[in-house]
Amino acid sequence: MPYNESLAARIREALSHLPKVEEKFMFRGVCFMVNGKMCVCVGHDEMMCRVAPEVFEEGVERPGSRAMMRNGKAIKGYVFVSEEGWKAKKDFDYWIAKCLEFNSQAKATKKTKKDTAKKIVKKATKKNVGAVKKSARKK
Repeated sequence: MPYNESLAARIREALSHLPKVEEKFMFRGVCFMVNGKMCVCVGHDEMMCRVAPEVFEEGVERPGSRAMMRNGKAIKGYVFVSEEGWKAKKDFDYWIAKCLEFNSQAKATKKTKKDTAKKIVKKATKKNVGAVKKSARKK
């Protein structure tokens, strides 16, 4: 997965003061989850910022930014920011602040049946491995 490691490190540093930050590999890069909600991602040399829909219009007007598109329509709340838009510290700080501001209001994605099934399989596999190890010890 090619993504800008130095940008990811910069974001990691900016979020280091927060207690619940998790990194997940998705969208051909790495996403930073804050309090279980997607906050900001890095893919190639761009940041994908999750911002409030009210901030979206202002955001896409900034240099180096563009709307995330799906089927020819802009997805309000998601802005791609190129290096031009995050290179300067004040611009980078602007985007991180907007992402964190929205993160406090955003709702976490509900767990799906598929997620629950994965956990059940994982637990069952761990139990089976434990049982196999115990039976191997007895022999």
